[in-house]
Amino acid sequence: MNNLAMKKRFQSSLWILICFVLINLATAAITRGAEPGGGKLRIICFGAHPDDCEIQASGVAAMWAAKGHHVKFVSVTNGDIGHWREAGGPLALRRKAEVEEAARILGITTEVLDIHDGELTPSLEYRRMITRLIRVWDADIVMGPRPNDYHPDHRYTGVLVQDAAYMVTVPFFCPDTPPLKKNPAFFYYPDRFQKPNPFKPDVIVSIDSVTEKKLDALGVIVSQFYEGGANGSAELLSDDPAKQRQRHRQVRDNFSGRFQSIANRFRGELEEWYGKEAAARVKHAEGFEICEYGIQPNKQELKRLFPFFGE
Repeated sequence: MNNLAMKKRFQSSLWILICFVLINLATAAITRGAEPGGGKLRIICFGAHPDDCEIQASGVAAMWAAKGHHVKFVSVTNGDIGHWREAGGPLALRRKAEVEEAARILGITTEVLDIHDGELTPSLEYRRMITRLIRVWDADIVMGPRPNDYHPDHRYTGVLVQDAAYMVTVPFFCPDTPPLKKNPAFFYYPDRFQKPNPFKPDVIVSIDSVTEKKLDALGVIVSQFYEGGANGSAELLSDDPAKQRQRHRQVRDNFSGRFQSIANRFRGELEEWYGKEAAARVKHAEGFEICEYGIQPNKQELKRLFPFFGE
């Protein structure tokens, strides 16, 4: 091979390398959800199954999304045993399609991890997985369940998110994914478990402006709510259109009541955020408790992270 041919081959290889680097940089930007016009919040919410995030946080998710912030829901297991009649791959695909439709309604991103329902463990492998997801999303806010829930998948999702709370900033933990420069704010979803301590919201948000959208998103998760999920039965199903409409209305009303109970349960906290008069008008709410392991935002910082007050 003469010198000219070698030079051309070198130049060609160099251009291929440059293109490869540029493509990877672009891919990394897309993966992180980068868009023109920075300054937007980045929120990632973890739930054990394809429906948990949607129940707990789809009100604030819709509100963040409407303001142009970036929200991602992650179902840590694929939900493949969460039905009384169906199981395995077909159910996992069905549940994935359901939360994808819910995400479309809410205006957010969603991901379902390929871990069997009922088999989540607080392992090093899964700690790395959660850490990478938080880093890649470049999160300002991370949400998950408290680690004292009735369901082992819920508990271990909470443990894994807690375990990632410091590790996301440690450079040589998962060195294949760049660490975050600062720790996000980590929050818990509400529950009614009393031991070792009851849930106490540090921020509570009226979701009245998006309640119908949240109920619409929950309404498309048919396998879990209309059909009853793992504890349902054929008795819930009917070929009668009138009875089908009645069942859908029952599911919708039950969820509306659930979000009203959050507002009523924490009416005093609502007054701290909205004032007594405005708080009295709030019908539906979502509340979140700060985890001790991330940054500890004060009230002013919470208003920046939850930019919904005064609306």
